[in-house]
Amino acid sequence: MKGFKMTQAAAIAATAFAVAAPAFAQSSVTLYGIVDDSIVYQSSQTNLAKTQAGRSNVKMASGIWAGSRFGLKGAEDLGGGNKAIFQLESGFNINSGAQQYTNAMFGRQAWVGLTNPAFGTLTLGRQYTSYYTLMAPYSPTNWLTGYFGAHPGDLDELDTIYRANNSVVYTSPKLYGFTVSGSYSFAGVPDSVYQGSTWSAAIQYSQGPIGGTVAFTRINNSTIGGGVYGDSSTTNTAGQSGVSAVTNGYQGAQAQNRFAVGLGYTFNSAWDITATYTNVQYIPGIASKFTDEAVFNTAGTVLHWKASSAWDFAAGYSYTWASKANGITDAASYHQFNLSQYYSLSKRTGLYALEAFQRANGRTLANPSFPNGQVNAQTAANATIGDGFQTTPSASRSMFAAGVGIIHRF
Repeated sequence: MKGFKMTQAAAIAATAFAVAAPAFAQSSVTLYGIVDDSIVYQSSQTNLAKTQAGRSNVKMASGIWAGSRFGLKGAEDLGGGNKAIFQLESGFNINSGAQQYTNAMFGRQAWVGLTNPAFGTLTLGRQYTSYYTLMAPYSPTNWLTGYFGAHPGDLDELDTIYRANNSVVYTSPKLYGFTVSGSYSFAGVPDSVYQGSTWSAAIQYSQGPIGGTVAFTRINNSTIGGGVYGDSSTTNTAGQSGVSAVTNGYQGAQAQNRFAVGLGYTFNSAWDITATYTNVQYIPGIASKFTDEAVFNTAGTVLHWKASSAWDFAAGYSYTWASKANGITDAASYHQFNLSQYYSLSKRTGLYALEAFQRANGRTLANPSFPNGQVNAQTAANATIGDGFQTTPSASRSMFAAGVGIIHRF
């Protein structure tokens, strides 16, 4: 009986101490990653300078379904609903072991911030813009991948490759179905807060089966450095953002504007559809390789079918056209068709297959850096599927590509 009383007293004391003692902050750090590899067939290939004849090619490609990467993310509970959060993410090529970005170990993401469910999230570092983050649910890359399914040249930044250095990003909590977000990226140019900076804003509505986003972003490309276009805050490497096989003639833009609308509807647990419209403007300046504004429009849609717990299928179509092209009357246009098939071997491992076809029409500006290139020189538009064939577009107006691969998440 005496032992029982002592045990009971100890339990009461322990309970009282637990109630009186302050709660210790909870923290967590997670190591995660993706390993993705595939074999790709391309019907016609030339280099970006168009100095090689078109020939088919079979090659291995890393990170097609989702970019190969590893990362660390964590959170610490600060009390009162506040949390400190961070994320460090590094991309790599599984076939060569090389870093995705030279001299940038955490080139995919590197940021730290604070979050509160009542007030929203504020983060600082290299990260996605508000434009991309809120448009992402309606991007064609979700089921068609960026490599095959991004709109030609990824003109509208709906693939995951656009990340902004020196960024401050705020995203509100969801209220009555609405979420708003804004971001600003400092360039650090002396005597200017404009050159090289990037800003974006977006508003998203998501309630039940319906969702949609309206977003805008502006890249103010720096023109310092001997009159040669400089490194903008959103540049992935040492070049200018938004330069691709589609837009080679529009290098050195003073600014780039992107406006986007995305819509989505979920019919049931098996079917959903998304649609997007984007308008992209390349504005010339003193260091530009062109003399008049260029405007590209893209309309696209993706239908996704989850046939079973293991199978996913998707089909997509997009049409890109230049409504203003530096005085070109027969301006370039691109029809792109995509299919994808995904089979889950487990929650972490899957097999996939992708097919795409593109037809290009009209004319565009030639890259003045090509041999014998001239400013404002015109050339026939060549096909370049998605975002994965930027440096190896087709040697003709048509292009077919297919790939099979395996992905594992950890």
